[in-house]
Amino acid sequence: RAGVEVLTLFAFSSENWRRPADEVSILMELFMRALEQEVAKLHDNGIRFRVVGDTARFPARIRELIAAGEALTAGNAGLTLTVAANYGGRRDIAQAAQPYFAAHPEAALGPPLAPEALDPYLAMSYAPEPDLFIRTGGEQRISNFLLWQLAYTELHFTDLLWPDFDAAALDAAIASYRGRERRVRPTS
Repeated sequence: RAGVEVLTLFAFSSENWRRPADEVSILMELFMRALEQEVAKLHDNGIRFRVVGDTARFPARIRELIAAGEALTAGNAGLTLTVAANYGGRRDIAQAAQPYFAAHPEAALGPPLAPEALDPYLAMSYAPEPDLFIRTGGEQRISNFLLWQLAYTELHFTDLLWPDFDAAALDAAIASYRGRERRVRPTS
């Protein structure tokens, strides 16, 4: 309804594995339940569901639900909802460099790498760079989330915790964004 075409949620950071085992277990259970209960609703609303990050460490059931959800919603043309799960921005950049240099071995010896050359190799290569980043919970940092893509993104911080971030809070964040003077992103 707000005209958002791509929404990415940072659900589980690659650093979250360092949390206590019982906490990680609870997060995995919540993720599994959300996949079981929400993907059909996403599909019914024409939303395309995608997951970025290294899902290999997740339990088999979660990997199955992710694959099924992505397959079910692949043809949907509405909003694209991406869930970043076991994702880290630094790792994404490092992993993007590997296939780039494999495809362009001459680049290792040639002129400096053009930043846009890595774009097609990043996990979110299918999506435009974000216009707005919203951080809930009173934190005022981006926490290794989409480091490459957030270079020219407007930032919005709120003390609200995620469960309390409702439609009115989203409307306030969008209104704040719309009130800003956006400068043109550089092309190179």
